Amino acid sequence: MTDKRDLLILGGGLVGMTLALAAAKKGLSSHLLDRADPANLTAEGFDGRASAISTASWRLFRHVGLEKVLEPHGCDIAAIAVLDQMKRGRLDFRPEPHEGTLGRMFANRQLRLALHQAAAEEPLIEWHAPVEVVARERGEFGVSATLGDGRVLEAALMVGAEGRGSPSREEAGFKMASWDYSHRAMIAGLDHSKPHENVAWEIFYPDGPFALLPMLDGPDGQYRSALVWTVDEKDAAGVLKLSDRAFLAEVYKRMGDLLGELTLNSARSSYPLSFQHTAKIVEHRLALVGDSAHGMHPIAGQGLNLGLRDVGALVEVLDEAGRLGLDLGDAQVLAKYEKWRALDGLMVMGATDSLTRLFGIPGKTASAVRRLGMAGIQRSGWLKRFFMDEARGISGDLPELLKA
Repeated sequence: MTDKRDLLILGGGLVGMTLALAAAKKGLSSHLLDRADPANLTAEGFDGRASAISTASWRLFRHVGLEKVLEPHGCDIAAIAVLDQMKRGRLDFRPEPHEGTLGRMFANRQLRLALHQAAAEEPLIEWHAPVEVVARERGEFGVSATLGDGRVLEAALMVGAEGRGSPSREEAGFKMASWDYSHRAMIAGLDHSKPHENVAWEIFYPDGPFALLPMLDGPDGQYRSALVWTVDEKDAAGVLKLSDRAFLAEVYKRMGDLLGELTLNSARSSYPLSFQHTAKIVEHRLALVGDSAHGMHPIAGQGLNLGLRDVGALVEVLDEAGRLGLDLGDAQVLAKYEKWRALDGLMVMGATDSLTRLFGIPGKTASAVRRLGMAGIQRSGWLKRFFMDEARGISGDLPELLKA
């Protein structure tokens, strides 16, 4: 006797886990598989990264029941300030008081803890981790995954949520547009003597953005921010080897006295930056979500939010198919999901890549032209509104789970 479920979700990261929970809220069951040990994923110090959760993504978390457990751990983003190398011509995005925030910052560890707890308590989710998938099959009437211990898990639809190196995507033969930026993102947690006032700073240098993201105060009331500093690949090893004092001196050079005196509150880490996008995100009984479909530069902090919009759209399409009595793996059902997500994915990927290249042009003339453009946006009410709506994730054709 087999335990055949609606979904076979390969990848239990932030997007895959949210998908399983959102599907369960619509009565859809899933096998959720991940090769990593959950205890390692939630261990202190495993992942020092933080994520900006947009307004729309927060609505999704609220709809799947995570609001109460997550809210105490999120730091509001009240405004975003954009600078070109600390030169004059600052661009500010700040919603009106009645519009709420531009999003919330969460440590990735806190997101994982909340998702893992909710998944463990949800009877419609059969969570398998850590496991190794040795074979994937997509047949006429269903899909299956064979595990290293010989177990075979079956479902109606396979979902690839393994991230950038997705084996599901590779086995299916999806064609990818991809390139390496030859840069790395340096990640660290900072304590500082001045309050951040809930402002996220994005300072652009030719090597890439230098971001300071507001976090909740530390246990002793220390002001805290997350640092995401893009450096050239050839310089990355040297930056990581710097003493804490030398590292902070380099950081201070790039941000001046914005946040006052600095100390590190975490270990430093880094990861390579690349672009990868597949226009086609469905195949026979297979759908891709998150970084399996589109991995982008963190320049605008939209990678996770784009994946969560995939989740909302896929769940809505599958819920509608289920209520109509359709096969969840039906080609027309999956084509609807692909059509819905195609334009949004392409626009966000194109915008982040264009910003990366635009601000990467060196020289005084290029900087002057950029700052002239920023000044124009600063004076334009409708352009600022457009960019704020994009940052909040509330523009375009939103799935119901991402609406208020």
